[in-house]
Amino acid sequence: MTRMPQVTARDLIRFFKTQGFVEDRQGGSHLTLWNEARRVAVTIPVHPSDLGRGLAVRVLKDAGFTVEDFIRLR
Repeated sequence: MTRMPQVTARDLIRFFKTQGFVEDRQGGSHLTLWNEARRVAVTIPVHPSDLGRGLAVRVLKDAGFTVEDFIRLR
């Protein structure tokens, strides 16, 4: 398994948008993205610093992606 690189919320949002996710709603500092084809929503905390690697991996996994998918498709 490849190690997840340090990413920002902006990096993750950009990745998900290229995969067909659209902004659904935002509550405070948390942005929820929705993909109609996959019928899945992911919530990303939007903070100025990097996201923790574990959190980034969990968000990817919840959406059905692996770290390898993220690295290959970004």
